[in-house]
Amino acid sequence: MALTAEDVMLVQPRARVLAMPEYHPPLAGRDALRLDFNENTSAPSPRVFAKLQQLSAEGLTIYPERTPVERIVAAHFGLASEQVLLTNGVDEAIHLIACTFLDEGDEALVWVPSFFMYDVSISLMTPGLKRVQSDDSLAFPRERFLAGITPKTKLIIVASPNNPTGATVAREDLLAIAAAAPHAVLMVDEAYFHFHGETMLDEVNCIPNLLVTRTFSKAYGLANLRVGMVVGDARLLGFLRKASSPYNVNGVALAVLPEAIADEDYLNWYVAQMRAGRERAFAELAKLGVPTWPSAANFVLMDIGPKHKQLVEAMRERGVLLRDRSSDPGCDGYVRLTIGLEDQMTQGLAALKDSLDAIGWTPAEARHARGTSSEGHEYEYE
Repeated sequence: MALTAEDVMLVQPRARVLAMPEYHPPLAGRDALRLDFNENTSAPSPRVFAKLQQLSAEGLTIYPERTPVERIVAAHFGLASEQVLLTNGVDEAIHLIACTFLDEGDEALVWVPSFFMYDVSISLMTPGLKRVQSDDSLAFPRERFLAGITPKTKLIIVASPNNPTGATVAREDLLAIAAAAPHAVLMVDEAYFHFHGETMLDEVNCIPNLLVTRTFSKAYGLANLRVGMVVGDARLLGFLRKASSPYNVNGVALAVLPEAIADEDYLNWYVAQMRAGRERAFAELAKLGVPTWPSAANFVLMDIGPKHKQLVEAMRERGVLLRDRSSDPGCDGYVRLTIGLEDQMTQGLAALKDSLDAIGWTPAEARHARGTSSEGHEYEYE
């Protein structure tokens, strides 16, 4: 007689795995203008593609050596090699930091809405995730955040610019957090640094509990190759290096990364395109009456209200992808628009106007009667 599932004690994972949230990226059917995932909408530096064409078949059989490239990256950013750890995107960096510094019963502090992978990696290690919610301005809640630090806090994560809002955190606020929690690791996620221009990298030699993460997926255009970095005090980096796989970054990414960071002319051109496109988006959205928030990243968050799903679908029908952020804390009715190159913004904004008309949207349907631009115009709330 065959045994049924009820007759057998099935293997179960740790309780934290059962309890942790799961990230489901909507990646299916992305054969349209990709204004949904904050990717580079053009291409990486031409030097990257040229290097790819030089790779040999024999080279693909060799385990990748991370250390020589870490030396190159460290020198580029004016750091010692022991202060830099390359990772499989910032996703792995977040995972490594959580696994290295959190025990069951420890607390971790994050600002929401923000990148959902913080929740995933922290919840894998401890139930002690504390979220500090922004108010309707979506600005960093400095005082409430500082008040959330306790002796049990062992990890603090702050993104600046933040995703999905584009909001930034002032340097003095980050310094205050690090000083208020010397017993905790402060991770500052600078995935969107290039579109903002302010960094905490220059503080890693002075603040022993500071880690700064960067990705090469956004401005550098290497999202498909999965490479990021963690920068910080050599002592902290030693713990992370101990916990990481020795072959966590693939050899193709390691081969092209030096070319990507060396081509500053390309990087400056692309960043200038994104900043110009961002200002154009703010101006056009203001004309359409769509409320927005200040953004220092390569995207703009829009307040659409109850018709957010209809807008995303109408845009898809017109060959343009947007990202519905309504499931994020405090973001009901909000939709995110990634900035593209000039011709992409022409296509995307035209489709947006047409889509809003098609679904019969009016500014009165937004949660807020009036929005704000990157110039800091005031809000009026309902």
